[in-house]
Formats: sequence, C-alpha cells, structure tokens
Amino acid sequence: MMNLSLQDRLVLNVRDSAILTTSYVTANILNPNDSAVLYNCSKFNGYNLYVDFTKGSLTTAEIKIEFSEDGTNWYQESNNLISGGTNTVTVNENVLSTTGAYMIKGTCDNKYIRISSKGTGTVTSSSLAIKIALLNRN
Repeated sequence: MMNLSLQDRLVLNVRDSAILTTSYVTANILNPNDSAVLYNCSKFNGYNLYVDFTKGSLTTAEIKIEFSEDGTNWYQESNNLISGGTNTVTVNENVLSTTGAYMIKGTCDNKYIRISSKGTGTVTSSSLAIKIALLNRN
C-alpha cells in the first residue's frame, strides 16, 4: 500500500447536505485558506467526487463537472462516441436515480474545477452532499 503525502491528495467540501433545486446550483472548488478565491488544481492530475444522495421524491439528481483555465470561461466535461468514423461529442451529465453513496472519477488537466447539481421532479425529502478529493495518480 502506497502512502500519500498532503501534496498527493487534498479533500475539499463542495456542497453540504441540502435539498436539491430544479435548477443547477454551481459550487466552485475554492481555496481552503481563502474561501473567496478559486483553488488552483493544476498540481493534481485526477479527482474523485464523493456524492451522498437521498432520492426522496425526486426522479433523478444530476451533476455536471466543468473546467477552466482562466476562471471565467468554463467547459463542461464531455463524452465521445465513435461510430463508423464519426466522433460524436456530447456534454456529460452524471445522472443518479437511486439513493446511495457514489464515487465519480475523472482526470484533472485544467487549472479550475466547478461542480453543479440539480434535481428533476419533486425535490421533497431529497438531499445531496459532495466532497472532492484532488489526487496525483501515478
């Protein structure tokens, strides 16, 4: 088992447990020492999102992940589907349809990250909490 130093792993709270809304609510990954400043994630090459979801009366919870080099222009994580020589690119939304504890893994090749979440359907008795672990995967 490999030991990780503080520079190899940083866990930050993204969203406290709260009822979802039916419109996306965005949470920037902020500097732990100055919560008004975006955190520069460029020294990390990967992330794990830890998501605790209680469905309640919702149909689904949706999470989107966006990246930026300047903190102003944001680009949503995307998927590629290659078929017959055609590469179809679509924006990625992580859709959760059952209560559970989820881990969403990804690569981190940009300076800034932000996470947005929303619910679809009736938000009664729902909740969502998100933490991010910024990682150096070797």
